Amino acid sequence: INGGFGNAPKFPHSMYIERLLRYWLQTKAQLPEDIAAFNIADTCLTKMARGGIYDQIGGGFFRYSTDAQWRIPHFEKMLYDNALLLSCYAEAQLVTPKPLFERILKETGTWVLREMTDPNGGFYSTIDADSEHEEGKFYYWDREQFKALLNAEEFAVASVYYGLDQHPNFEGHWHLYNAETIKTIEKNSKIDATIARQYLDSARKKLFAARAQRVHPGQDKKILTSWNGLMIKGLTMAGFALDRDDFIIAAQKSVDFIRNNLWVKHRLMASYQGGKAQFMGYLDDYAFLLDALLTLLQVRWRIEDLHFAVNIADALLKNFYDETHGGFYFTANDHEALIQRPKPLLDEATPSGNGIAAFALGRLGHWLAEPRYLNASENTLKTAWPAITSHPSGYSSLLNALEEYTYPPQIISLIGDQNSLPQWQQACKKFYAPNRLVFAIIADDQHLPGIMKKLSPKKGETVAYVCSGTQCSEVINSLDKLQEFLQKTGV
Repeated sequence: INGGFGNAPKFPHSMYIERLLRYWLQTKAQLPEDIAAFNIADTCLTKMARGGIYDQIGGGFFRYSTDAQWRIPHFEKMLYDNALLLSCYAEAQLVTPKPLFERILKETGTWVLREMTDPNGGFYSTIDADSEHEEGKFYYWDREQFKALLNAEEFAVASVYYGLDQHPNFEGHWHLYNAETIKTIEKNSKIDATIARQYLDSARKKLFAARAQRVHPGQDKKILTSWNGLMIKGLTMAGFALDRDDFIIAAQKSVDFIRNNLWVKHRLMASYQGGKAQFMGYLDDYAFLLDALLTLLQVRWRIEDLHFAVNIADALLKNFYDETHGGFYFTANDHEALIQRPKPLLDEATPSGNGIAAFALGRLGHWLAEPRYLNASENTLKTAWPAITSHPSGYSSLLNALEEYTYPPQIISLIGDQNSLPQWQQACKKFYAPNRLVFAIIADDQHLPGIMKKLSPKKGETVAYVCSGTQCSEVINSLDKLQEFLQKTGV
């Protein structure tokens, strides 16, 4: 009815949504298609996008909803929630493009660039719930205040759309949500839908400008490596789905910030604030950043990002991996002694570090034909297997890794001239293909790692190497042949 999982308070559970979309795609390929899995994900994303858990005026998602209808949130905004939701909405937009999802991606990404980005490139952690010592004061409205900002036509549409024609929903005030659709407003008021949208857009701009004059909530400007890793991936996927270069450039700048400020003596630091990096990195810092780098490399190739990914993977194995029993500890082997050294498997507010490590190492291992990464991924899954089978929904990130262990991803390495690569890369794009990785590698790049250093097309030639697991196709040396191959494989 309302979308989501469980009763109030309701959290987004982004990992559930991602798992459902991937599962739906697997059943779609194998039959019978489990359309219910897609509908659950789609309904949840739609209801949240129209609810008060989403900031309808400024963009971005709040922490959670206090009610089952997603209307009244806890007003804190977290970087990691928005990062994970950007990824989910980008995936859903690739499945079935919708104006609503496009708007959410555009507005949330813009909010990140506007309010959560440090001038040097990192992303801030949180925006507080309170302003002037009162929760939600920055966000709620009074009817007369709302009406005074708009002309009569804008108010007629916006007041109904945002629910101000109903009783106050937050301590005598109104917190905005999509109470009615434009189609319903058109039907009831006889205002043409196109005109109604124009009124709504102009009203929103006025409301945003007026709200900007209020006392803003406090902000935690700490830059956390792990959360930045999640946002690098989220912005990259949003940029890919919307063809937004500014989102992708922001993701690259965050990578550069981490490499320049938080990568110290081949180790990641966990936090940066006041010009100082501090605390040795944890499992999540390495795992989330590695996954983000593999996502970014598919959208915008930079050889230094590949070398960084390999360095991260090697440090992950050296400092966190349990050689005896498999899996990764949360703390490094030279971390200060703790009563217990945890090995987290369960997805919580953020994905499991073990799940993302197994997923990313499996992908990097297949791509570079590196058995160390593949073995670590497999042994992590073996360690987690009893937990996964006892409560599968709590281990969605590990299930994603298990899926790619069972059905290795199709990895397409395009190598050639910088001018011809974009056309080849475009041919490989698919609306929603989470089990396909495409890397457009400039032939002149030196010191490629792993098996890629053996791939060397003739000068001026662009070729494709397509592999899945240990099986590779013959070298494809024309764009027509590549398109024909992709049609046959249908991945």
